[in-house]
Amino acid sequence: MSNQYPLKKVDDYRWKIEKTGSMKTEGLIFASEKMVTNICSDNAYQQVSNVATLPGIIGKSLAMPDIHWGYGFPIGGVAAFNLNDGVISPGGIGYDINCGVRLLRTNLSKKDIEGNIRNLVAGLFINIPSGVGSTGKLNLSAQEVKNVLEKGASWAIDAGFGEKMDLENIEEKGILFGADFSAVSPRAIERGREQLGTLGAGNHFLEIQEVVEIYDENFAKKFGIFLGQITVMIHTGSRGLGYQVCDDYIKVMLDASRKYGINLIDKQLACAPILSDEGKKYFSAMASAANYAFANRQIITHWVRETFMKVLKKSPKDLGLELVYDVAHNIGKFEEHAGIKIFIHRKGATRSFPNTPVLIPGTMGTASYVLVGTEQALKETFGSTCHGAGRVMSRTQALKGERGSELAKRLFGEGITVQSKEWKTLAEESPAAYKDVNLVVEVCHQAGISKKVAKMKPLGVIKG
Repeated sequence: MSNQYPLKKVDDYRWKIEKTGSMKTEGLIFASEKMVTNICSDNAYQQVSNVATLPGIIGKSLAMPDIHWGYGFPIGGVAAFNLNDGVISPGGIGYDINCGVRLLRTNLSKKDIEGNIRNLVAGLFINIPSGVGSTGKLNLSAQEVKNVLEKGASWAIDAGFGEKMDLENIEEKGILFGADFSAVSPRAIERGREQLGTLGAGNHFLEIQEVVEIYDENFAKKFGIFLGQITVMIHTGSRGLGYQVCDDYIKVMLDASRKYGINLIDKQLACAPILSDEGKKYFSAMASAANYAFANRQIITHWVRETFMKVLKKSPKDLGLELVYDVAHNIGKFEEHAGIKIFIHRKGATRSFPNTPVLIPGTMGTASYVLVGTEQALKETFGSTCHGAGRVMSRTQALKGERGSELAKRLFGEGITVQSKEWKTLAEESPAAYKDVNLVVEVCHQAGISKKVAKMKPLGVIKG
């Protein structure tokens, strides 16, 4: 492998990129040998090297096994920076700010819903708006948007969408401090006014699942998960508001890079010093979008609970639709590691702190996982692990494969009910367009940066 690509095998699950040229540190990619050819085929490894050239980077430029080509940073990329001369980059967080995953556990087993799966899917599809540009059942005033952006999930709960106890099981308790409404453009605000409480499209989904394997009984019990249990997974983010924030600040950061004399090996790495006016303002806007996403998933959770009560005619106590956890996949955060405050970019990567749930979604028809964070992750990856399967095909390529209607029919034959606004979306998100999530998770488990707790398979899926 090292003859063709600049990757050196460290062990069965780690590959090193030597520090060369303007790189300030090494690159480290977590992958099995089977995955490396694919990782190299789209040159995503080059983006790992590019990130290593940025000022103030500490540790290694990291990539998880679900790595693939992204804007600036690879998707699956992780990079930490010191606060003195380090930088913050929109390309290191991504367009879908705080795209993340939320898992709800229930008191139900498959037999409790077997005759109602189609009704549940249909009910969820009606109750939770989805699709490209979808607008929700809420139409917020500018003042209400301000409150959402600055208060996050707590705004949703105060508005009647859930319980205070939900906040205890959300990363950062559902609010990223430092958000500032004034840092968000009018265009972003306008896009956010009608999209709160919507799923969106692309790889976003809502899924009814069954727990089919338990790997760690102790943590499964701690997280309230049991074999045969019905769970609900919600995968969505900050919608058009987050996209607009990223788009707005890429332009700001290009100017800032020139202003502060930052030499960019790739313009998509446009950035500013973390503590500069531009860096602080972008963080405030990014945190605002992250809070919008936390509120978005909280509202959807409330409507999931409503739908289950209506379709199954059961009380909240009987259903037990409680939050296991909610974790971000695209975010930038100030964290303390080894007693030092740093700024970390996780783009297509999940926080993996000891004893804390890690949620890894599948790809409509494939398994999803609950993992648990580890001490090893804190030492090696600033507490980070994978976020999902990772694409191996573009959406255009995927459309050349199985048609959406055929895919839905095949999945139904496998016991999975799927409902979507467009057949095209299903075709674009075909399981064949992604890596094998089982292999991705296994690499993280074997490398010790997260450990397997439980595996779920889909029974019903709604897509945009």
